[in-house]
Amino acid sequence: MSFGDQRILVTGGAGFVGSHLVDAFMGRGAYVTVLDNLSTGSKENVRQWIGHSRFSLEAADCLEAEDLRRAMKDRELVFHAAANPEVRAALTDPEIDFQQNVAATKMVLEEMRKSRTARILAFTSTSTVYGEAKQLPTPEDYGPLTPISLYGASKLACEALISGYCHMFGLRSVIYRFANIVGSRSRHGVVWDFIQKLRKNPKELEILGDGRQSKSYLLVDDCVEAFLIGLKKLPEKIETYNVGSSTRVSVIEVAKIVSDEMNLKDVSLTFTGGVEGGRGWKGDVKTMLLDTSKIEKLGWRSKHDSAESVRIAARQLLRKT
Repeated sequence: MSFGDQRILVTGGAGFVGSHLVDAFMGRGAYVTVLDNLSTGSKENVRQWIGHSRFSLEAADCLEAEDLRRAMKDRELVFHAAANPEVRAALTDPEIDFQQNVAATKMVLEEMRKSRTARILAFTSTSTVYGEAKQLPTPEDYGPLTPISLYGASKLACEALISGYCHMFGLRSVIYRFANIVGSRSRHGVVWDFIQKLRKNPKELEILGDGRQSKSYLLVDDCVEAFLIGLKKLPEKIETYNVGSSTRVSVIEVAKIVSDEMNLKDVSLTFTGGVEGGRGWKGDVKTMLLDTSKIEKLGWRSKHDSAESVRIAARQLLRKT
């Protein structure tokens, strides 16, 4: 797929990952419409494109059919990145994952079904659909999929809806299950949280859980490249790719990297102990590493390992905040 002159809708395009996708599409000559309710996204993330002849921003919600239909008009590719980004949010508001993930995705699919032009969907899913996988690295065909959070469950439900719509209504879709994405413009996740905590108290850092949670981290730049490569070979109906680095690091290692980038010495680490064997919270997957060999066959490979991704992300966030 060539992105030059392509007409693209990016839902959640003013958010963390979505805005980086907008940069990539605009830089390749595409016509981009962003639909974002700005609840977690920001106009600042797409400020450089506002007023550009190939760019438009719709401050609206995927749950509003009329707004979605207007934003999708004449679009050919829909990149659906709008979602609740915070796994822990369901602990206090279980409805948020259903509304912002499942219901919103159903609305996008339904408008695509009615559209004459929007027939290709790219969807940002997550490694949390695997739950506590017994096979590491975890391949796309691992099963059964048993997510342990409502966030993971909602994303898996979205994948199922996408599959049904693709098979019944002739849509085509590429689904990306990504690791922990880090980098500039992020306003949630462990790197961002540690920076905020250490600014308040440079001598002590509280870590949720036992600190031994070990996961894969990927810089958002590498993530975007994977998304673009995944769209170059479109499936007949649906294809799924894992996106992540080939290594993992513990939360304790993340804490040390962030402290180092902030030039803080002798930071005392304290641990909440967490729940259910040292998890940071209920639904926290303690160990995650994805098998990315499938998308690597298309020519993609992460340029940075997990530790490098965390370090670069910390530097980027520290420069911007």
